[in-house]
Amino acid sequence: MASWSAPSPSLVEYFEDQTSFQCGYCKNNFGSRSHGMWAHSMTVQDYQDLIDRGWRRSGKYVYKPVMNQTCCPQYTIRCHPLQFQPSKSHKKVLKKMLKFLAKGEISKGSCEDEPMDSTMEDAVDGDFALMNKLDIKCDLKTLSSDLKGSIEGEEKEKEKSLKKEGSKELIHPQAIEEKLGSGEPSHSIKVHIGPKPGKGADLSKPPCRKAKEMRKERKRLKLMQQNSAGAFEGFQAQGQPVSLLPKAKSNQPKSLEDLIFESLPENASHKLEVRLVPASFEDPEFKSSFNQSLSLYTKYQVAIHQDAPVLCGKSEFTRFLCSSPLEAEHPANGPECGYGSFHQQYWLDGKIIAVGVIDILPYCVSSVYLYYDPDYSFLSLGVYSALREIAFTRQLHEKTSQLSYYYMGFYIHSCPKMRYKGQYRPSDLLCPETYVWVPIEQCLPSLDNSKYCRFNQDPQAEDEGRSKELDRLRVFHRRSAMPYGVYKNHQEDPSEEAAVLEYANLVGQKCSERMLLFRH
Repeated sequence: MASWSAPSPSLVEYFEDQTSFQCGYCKNNFGSRSHGMWAHSMTVQDYQDLIDRGWRRSGKYVYKPVMNQTCCPQYTIRCHPLQFQPSKSHKKVLKKMLKFLAKGEISKGSCEDEPMDSTMEDAVDGDFALMNKLDIKCDLKTLSSDLKGSIEGEEKEKEKSLKKEGSKELIHPQAIEEKLGSGEPSHSIKVHIGPKPGKGADLSKPPCRKAKEMRKERKRLKLMQQNSAGAFEGFQAQGQPVSLLPKAKSNQPKSLEDLIFESLPENASHKLEVRLVPASFEDPEFKSSFNQSLSLYTKYQVAIHQDAPVLCGKSEFTRFLCSSPLEAEHPANGPECGYGSFHQQYWLDGKIIAVGVIDILPYCVSSVYLYYDPDYSFLSLGVYSALREIAFTRQLHEKTSQLSYYYMGFYIHSCPKMRYKGQYRPSDLLCPETYVWVPIEQCLPSLDNSKYCRFNQDPQAEDEGRSKELDRLRVFHRRSAMPYGVYKNHQEDPSEEAAVLEYANLVGQKCSERMLLFRH
């Protein structure tokens, strides 16, 4: 591989006015508010630092909700893949996929929620309407020839904390009756109620047990017979009751990778292959699969989001999910695939049935969007793809140790349909005022009481990454990069400083010194 050189600095164009538009979650006509900027180009480190301050991209448009004013506050959420353990529902989805691949079995029942922000494009439609009205005269091809210098600086702060909360159970008389009838042991309650004539259990007979408990006991006895027949016979000879026999040690639970990559029979009914393709028309694999991917996107948008076909054509698809401001980077200490924007294509029997759009950044895999074939909704492809992306993050971590998080976009507690992201734990939410990460368990009680919350419990804590020296902010003016302190000496409009200061506070000191703010 050729030697890696540092990328050119990010070039952004900030829009001074907040935008108000229809919310994609609660459908409030003018309730959603956000700041926005157009990223002509962006380094992966700058975008990493921006999403750690609540920003998120949609195509080349990068936006940040005005958290204390928007109708549905959107909190950045990240999962810890290294500590992640799949839940019972997650395992159920993985087993369902394996059964389908192995035997072609189709499970009946409701589909799981999608794991990623499938309504994200609705939430920024108003911003793209604004984009169409703006006259962005900045030509990237012209500017790129002028951007040759590199800007040093890379820093990242991470916090990991877990808090376990106990819960006290209040016992109600009705709950007592239900508990006794459930077959669960209750050591704190002693109730002796005789059955009515002709009804109830016969107290002269041993109590019934749950079938699940009986199956577990039979399995335990079978293991003991196989592994320690002599000891088992010894207990029988001593007349020990079966319930007092020592329990066999349970096997270690299967890892996420074990469940995903469980071997299939040679005569499996289906073959699933996941391909990672750079989101670039210069990549031959991306280019050759583009039309099939576009057709799948249109089918998904029409069926799932009831979009008109004309609104999800080639230009909309390209703008939304193919165009990215992120410059591909391949440093020696990075992952083999490099950093940048990618499509993870799920090929079933030679056909694409789902595509997960992701960004691979210095410290995380960031999920952008997922679209899939509605004909395969029974496979819960939303949940399945999220679990695959968590496993993929763990795989990247093996080569690049600092890449250890999985960003799931925004968590919206005020929208019940968007709360499922909190089920991927352990996970953190980003404090909208101090930009520190707080375990989601500590945030939920506050969110139950108020849509907008400051998660940092220290009232004296401030935004440590805020802009402190405005004159060190970098601007790009007349094809030249310069500090803002130099630029403002040539400006006659003093009101411009208010917009520049707002931009600096939103992106933070580090990004303001590295990125170039385009000024006409």
